[in-house]
Amino acid sequence: MENINQMDNPEIYDNSAKLEAIHQDIKRLMERSNQEYLDLMLTNLKKDFINALISYVKEDIEGGLERSMVDPCQMRETCKSRFKEFLQNNAELIKQDNVLKEVIDKKRDDLSGIREEAPFDKCDICFAEVDSLFDKQLHVINSLQIYGSTEERPEISTIPEEVMVKSVLEPLSNKQRLQILKSMASETRTFSTLSELTGLRGGNLLFHIQKLLESGLILQRHERGDYMITKKGYNSLIMLAEFQKSMENE
Repeated sequence: MENINQMDNPEIYDNSAKLEAIHQDIKRLMERSNQEYLDLMLTNLKKDFINALISYVKEDIEGGLERSMVDPCQMRETCKSRFKEFLQNNAELIKQDNVLKEVIDKKRDDLSGIREEAPFDKCDICFAEVDSLFDKQLHVINSLQIYGSTEERPEISTIPEEVMVKSVLEPLSNKQRLQILKSMASETRTFSTLSELTGLRGGNLLFHIQKLLESGLILQRHERGDYMITKKGYNSLIMLAEFQKSMENE
């Protein structure tokens, strides 16, 4: 039997074309449906991740303030409540798709205003912890790539060599000192804890702690009290972490 030629049978050709058109419509519908499902799934995953992240950040606020604020102090609970409100409001920025530089600048100004009202010299200890927690929040916002500013690249020529070497590079050029600073990134440390961590004893450990104190990378909460990282110390660790990341990506 001779094969039927579609060109000689217009009706068969038309039906075949219609079937192909229907097939393509179904295929496009399935692709669109799959993409919509995928988009919905990714949106929900992102929402769950952001909510979990905010929950963690808020727990970190509570823990950081409880551990590091001066105690005893008659203003402790009042200040803690105000710090907590300020930091938790900042944490909500993580939900946004874009955080403008003006918003962050306003937050910094608000914190400066709170600092100006501080009544005691020892308030610097509590504010150092607030600064550290605030910087952590900014790091999270930056890591999510929702910070809307386009900061200018700093001028290399403006780096003050003597100051930078003395206050940052030289203090961090020792393994034990860097180890000490890293251990304080999320909590305060006692002298005995640092001794166990580094294996150093007495005067040897005190020498390295003193170097970090003199350079402003850490501070002591009060005489014979715990040691904690400063804003400068935390920023130095972030700088090293980002440098390490850039090396891994090369």
